[in-house]
Amino acid sequence: MSFAAADPVELAIFQSAVHSIAEEMGAALRRTALSPNIKERRDYSCAIFDAQARVIAMGDHMPVHLGSMPMSVQAAVAAIAFAPGDIAILNDPFAGGTHLPDITMVLPVFLPGQNQAAFYVSNRAHHADVGGTFAGSMGPANEIFQEGIRIPPVRIVRGGRVDREMLSLILLNVRTAKEREGDLESQIGACRVGEQRVLQLVEKYGEEKLQALIEELLDYSERLVRAELRGMPAGDFSAQDWLDDDGVTDGLRKIAVRLRFDPGAAALHVTLPAHPRRLRAV
Repeated sequence: MSFAAADPVELAIFQSAVHSIAEEMGAALRRTALSPNIKERRDYSCAIFDAQARVIAMGDHMPVHLGSMPMSVQAAVAAIAFAPGDIAILNDPFAGGTHLPDITMVLPVFLPGQNQAAFYVSNRAHHADVGGTFAGSMGPANEIFQEGIRIPPVRIVRGGRVDREMLSLILLNVRTAKEREGDLESQIGACRVGEQRVLQLVEKYGEEKLQALIEELLDYSERLVRAELRGMPAGDFSAQDWLDDDGVTDGLRKIAVRLRFDPGAAALHVTLPAHPRRLRAV
């Protein structure tokens, strides 16, 4: 479906529909969670992905979560041969995570008669404790092993049933096991809400039309971003600031960045002190 052929009104309705799924997932997670971190601070995020693990909708939740969740979903898809009824869990910062208290769940959505996931629904929530040296898992650690339990992409639910062995392994490594179990169950429930709503969306539109709308929505988003980038000035930009300390040692810590921006180029060049990075533009 090209943009010329797409009905702008229908595309707007579809965009709102998939966004509402992510929002409803968040409402379900917040309503059923036990900890103040999720229920009151609302430190969680939810998103919907297509079969290629591309984001098609995000809730109005935590930007730091939403910017990194796609990498966690991609890591889960790469690591696990998903079957219907499975849900993956992970918090590894080297697999798209942020810090260890942020635990992500990924549920593959299978359409009837298909053996490959057509969509993925995911949520991430900040748990009040995931073990480690300090209560709350937020102390001045010198290495990641002091921060708490590190979870690679693994199944927490298999064939629709919670993997009690995996759950026990996680709960044995935290201080507040009952609260953690309740929050993990809330995340599982929120994923299942998303699955139900995605399947209803497929029933409403049909698989072929739905895929066409997804492609058009992604194309439309890219055009908006590129149009915004073209309005920004080219050039080199830099900034620096100082932290009072790094939480482990005394003394100021410099934060500096240099950005070389060319709206017509294929990439943005970002340089951090001693750590050059090349970031692909959208």
